[in-house]
Amino acid sequence: MTTSFNFKRDVLPHAIAVVIFLFLTAVYFSPVLFEDKALAQHDILQFKGGAKEIQDYRERTGEEALWTNSMFGGMPAYLIQTHFPGDWSGYIHKILTFDLPALAGNIFITLICAYILLVAMGMSSWLAIAGAVAFSFTSYNLIILEAGHNTKSLTIAYIPMVLAGLIYALRKNLWIGAALFAVGLTMNLHFNHLQMTYYMLLLVLVFAVVEIIFAVKHGTFAELFKRGLVLLVAAILAVGVNFGRLYTTAEYSKYSIRGKSELTAPNSGEKVGSGLDREYAFNWSYGIGETITLLIPDFYGGSSSAPLDTDSETYNAFLKMGAPPAQAEQLVQQGLPMYWGAQPMTSGPVYVGAIVCFLFVLGLFIVDRRWTSWLVAGTILSIVLAWGKNFEAFNYFMFDYFPLYNKFRAVASALVIAQITMPFLAVLALWKLINERREIKDLDKKLLISGGITAGICLLVWLFAGTASFVSAADQQLIQAQFPIDAIRADRESMMRSDAFRSLVFIVLAGGLLYFYVKNKVSATVAVAGVGLLMLVDLWAVDKRYLNNSDFQRQVVANYFQPTQADQLILQDKGNYRVINLPNPFNDARTSYYHKSVGGYHGAKLRRYQDLIDRHISRNNLEVLRMLNTRYAITGNPQQPVQRVPEPLGNAWFVEEVKPVQSPDEEIEALTMFDAGSTAVIDVSKFPVERRNFNPDSATINLVEYEPNYLKYEYQAPKEGLVVFSEIYYADGWQAYLDGEPVDHFRANYVLRAMEVPAGKHTIEFKFAPKAYTVGNTVSLVSSILLLLVIAGAVYYGVKKKPTEVPIVEKV
Repeated sequence: MTTSFNFKRDVLPHAIAVVIFLFLTAVYFSPVLFEDKALAQHDILQFKGGAKEIQDYRERTGEEALWTNSMFGGMPAYLIQTHFPGDWSGYIHKILTFDLPALAGNIFITLICAYILLVAMGMSSWLAIAGAVAFSFTSYNLIILEAGHNTKSLTIAYIPMVLAGLIYALRKNLWIGAALFAVGLTMNLHFNHLQMTYYMLLLVLVFAVVEIIFAVKHGTFAELFKRGLVLLVAAILAVGVNFGRLYTTAEYSKYSIRGKSELTAPNSGEKVGSGLDREYAFNWSYGIGETITLLIPDFYGGSSSAPLDTDSETYNAFLKMGAPPAQAEQLVQQGLPMYWGAQPMTSGPVYVGAIVCFLFVLGLFIVDRRWTSWLVAGTILSIVLAWGKNFEAFNYFMFDYFPLYNKFRAVASALVIAQITMPFLAVLALWKLINERREIKDLDKKLLISGGITAGICLLVWLFAGTASFVSAADQQLIQAQFPIDAIRADRESMMRSDAFRSLVFIVLAGGLLYFYVKNKVSATVAVAGVGLLMLVDLWAVDKRYLNNSDFQRQVVANYFQPTQADQLILQDKGNYRVINLPNPFNDARTSYYHKSVGGYHGAKLRRYQDLIDRHISRNNLEVLRMLNTRYAITGNPQQPVQRVPEPLGNAWFVEEVKPVQSPDEEIEALTMFDAGSTAVIDVSKFPVERRNFNPDSATINLVEYEPNYLKYEYQAPKEGLVVFSEIYYADGWQAYLDGEPVDHFRANYVLRAMEVPAGKHTIEFKFAPKAYTVGNTVSLVSSILLLLVIAGAVYYGVKKKPTEVPIVEKV
């Protein structure tokens, strides 16, 4: 029987939830929304530097460049900034976030997606609001925003919507669930942070295994299989909408540091494996003991640059050392390395909340095994993966053998699974307790046991904190700088003890409130509202340690990219050349804002270029800098901010001879001692150039027209010759033309382009028009249209026809 529409019941609660979420977002991000301030996000500033040439070209022409020469000598723009007009999912995001500015929009959509998941479960609006707060204000969500990982944040934000669609389709309305799943997955993929999507898929895999076991056990596998096929179609449509982005990323990954190396491992005859270097990938591994930060945030000191107040031991130690009060306050406020965990550094801990941990443990006792099985398994998997090199047996196996796992680094971020599963099970436990308190056997005892376990851990930490060492790898530098190391360690102990007591208090307050509800002393409304408010206060206060109003500034971008004296001196030269920033060449994209940089900042640069950095540029091989047309070096010295690089070879030049090699190893080694102006090193096993010697006397070549994706040269040569171009070789997209006719070009000097040319006066053009972009964008457009039609049809069918439903929760 169809229930008639009721505005008060069907719309008003959700409208109130949206208003509450907008209010919370507005309060937290008031500097962004009301004061025209921004956050100095490191990665976003680097992105703006690296994307400047791409954006300028788009604004000037209305087209996509797809290539930029502003970083690492030149690279595809796919993973920097490329628009796919065929992908309409960006409009969906704008609608769902009311087009709020970045940061505010990130948290708002996280709240919305978590709310959708909990409402899809059948929870009341108020309980779903409380649960959404638990999901959204996990400390990691705010910490990654401070660092500038906006796309990571948005990819995580849509995970609950994916789960909502998945669960709703399998347990209730197949068609509405499938539509919701398609939208959630489309948006999750839209932001192209594939590592976060990968972790989501691991969680879905765990969920699928549990569902299959349950279905086989209860004889419902055929129904599960049917619904699974519909979800598969929804997933294909989501992938189709994002196909342009995924296809170009997949193509580029083969040639990036995520792909297979062509060099052999040192002192062996074996190829270096595909994917990232293991040491690099596991550099950021969560310590095994560090996992307790899920319950006690500053157990390991919080941040690698944490400010202290004037009540701290360190402040008083500075006073005793003779520092004036103002100077002592400045020293402790500027941030000290309070973190003493296993990672090289950190901006803050992953803290899911003391109350969430308490309710999570309670969920183990009272929530149905069908839910706890995959949520607990997902949590354990998340924690173990985050341990990385601290749990080698499992994680090195995963890295070496599990599909695609070796493409990702910073494995500590695997805790994003736990920050989904732990609040989910916690809210399920709260829902179960509120709805079925009279049906749960020994509920008061289970409540006390859960509180006793979590509060007991906090109490033990509070009592015995002094037994820890509080020694950090950074301490030696502090000692050398004559910082009061004993006082700093005492403050680390104080932070641990203080947060242990803090978590203990929140657990006692929430547990006491729920105990009173179980004993019928307070109403369900008071219990839910009280626990929700306590979770908000708990998480909000910790979040503000790492992202607060003082972090926001005016004119962030303008100030960061204010041209320096070095920039102004170099920009007087209107030619086409490259610049190297010597103080920080390979972790800085600010240089790319104004210049074509030899360096840059990107997590997936071309592997051959990384080889060149490792073997030659970092060792100051002048011939390599010359062949890259490096004309200026930024020194970082105020007295001489810029130096000319001796005799850069220009945009292109004729060479006298070919030095043939037979492998990539020989090719890169040959650059150690060679004259780049006269010799071209060519791997003839891949590019069989027959002629070895040329006479370039009186031959000239000049770059006469430049765009990021188009280069035009004019040359004149009395004889046939071989030209080397100071441009990065990338076969999948760059096509060469001689007098308008397509011609072959090949690779020289390990990373550059080269071409044999006839005598006479001719024109050479290079055009970057990769088929992957054209094909991918077309598939995205078709899929966007299909997705909208399918969603509309699924919603109509799901509402109108009311297909058979399997209750989501027989027993939670």
